[in-house]
Amino acid sequence: MRVLVADKFEKSGIEGLKAAGCEVSYDPDLKGAALSEAISRTGADVLVVRSTEVTEPMLDAGRLSLVVRAGAGYNTIDVKAASRRGIYVSNCPGKNSIAVAELAFGMIIAMDRRIPDNVADLRAGRWNKKEFSKSRGIYGRTLGLLGFGNIGQEMAKRAQAFGMNLVIWSEIGVAVGRDGLPIDLPILVRFRPASGSLIEPIIQVMDTPAAVAEKCDILSVHLAANAQTRGIVNADVLGRLKPGSYFLNTARADVVDYGALEQVVKEKNIRVALDVYPGEPAGGTAEFDFPMAHMPGVYGTHHIGASTDQAQEAIAAETVHIIRTYKEKGVVPNVVNLARQSPASHSLIVRHHDRPGVLAGIFQKLRDQAINAQETENIIFDGAQAAVARINLDTAPAPDLLEIIKKECPDILDLSLVKLDSAREA
Repeated sequence: MRVLVADKFEKSGIEGLKAAGCEVSYDPDLKGAALSEAISRTGADVLVVRSTEVTEPMLDAGRLSLVVRAGAGYNTIDVKAASRRGIYVSNCPGKNSIAVAELAFGMIIAMDRRIPDNVADLRAGRWNKKEFSKSRGIYGRTLGLLGFGNIGQEMAKRAQAFGMNLVIWSEIGVAVGRDGLPIDLPILVRFRPASGSLIEPIIQVMDTPAAVAEKCDILSVHLAANAQTRGIVNADVLGRLKPGSYFLNTARADVVDYGALEQVVKEKNIRVALDVYPGEPAGGTAEFDFPMAHMPGVYGTHHIGASTDQAQEAIAAETVHIIRTYKEKGVVPNVVNLARQSPASHSLIVRHHDRPGVLAGIFQKLRDQAINAQETENIIFDGAQAAVARINLDTAPAPDLLEIIKKECPDILDLSLVKLDSAREA
């Protein structure tokens, strides 16, 4: 199997791919037309990228059957174009969650204690203890989380350690137990203040992002970028923040209305920490002038949320696991572009002797009637003498066709047609 790695990738990952028997081409600087040419020239079966954009022409340039995003988000890949061509798109969810959560909490503390401003003044030869001694502190404050996936849950763990309350909303919903708490949250930690009394943090699951913004002192965004979340942190949500609140985005720029964010910074004295930006450079170094970065109380990092050695090693290992599994078993872990629900309306269940030509004959009869097999599964019984095939069809065969199929093949032991639940609902 030929693998083209077109982004910065850990040495351990390259070695792991070679150990798995892959022929690896590594060029982290490939972009645009040069990447299309490399896909064609190398005859790559698999393309591995991080931030590099993967376009429809690239998918047509060679014989790709799998694109792996060595990270969590995959908004830089034309997933719809890949789906039309039967090309798998896979990612490495959860492998950088701790790294992002660590950066986010570093940002929270940096905003509260104004650490970047402290450093800048000290480097400029200014001593201003009187000014920088002013800080609210984050113990007992309420952290709002928009998104409660892998990163959001890592944020929740750390918030507990800091003695913070939590309000949560997620675009995919949050399962709540009988006690009203998120069931994905670790066992609650009890915090013992200096007074010696025991308190428990308050944790609430909200119905909307705006409800989270209203209740929190610090709002942190951890949403994937998709059609449902694009621009979801809008003027209405940001306008619900209390004056003097903190806001941070370590997710994707697309989910936040940055114009509205700039407005609330001016009107409500909101402190902001950002790791992602609209129109940010794709490369490692470039000129970049983001107007909000010049505003007092706005702090920024260079889209480095996932960039720790630990995270990159974990992502490399997961990438190797995905490709090795595909190579050895024909199965792709973490696929993001399979149909969530089959378009099939009926399932043909065939109990048969496990002999050559049984299923081939059935497929030929279906083809003659212009009936498409959407999904197929053939389960072999112990001893490999018999099997049961499940063939999901886009339309129901006529009863006489089923009789013909059964009569013409003595190796068919039983034949039945089941209407699928999705078809019943329709």
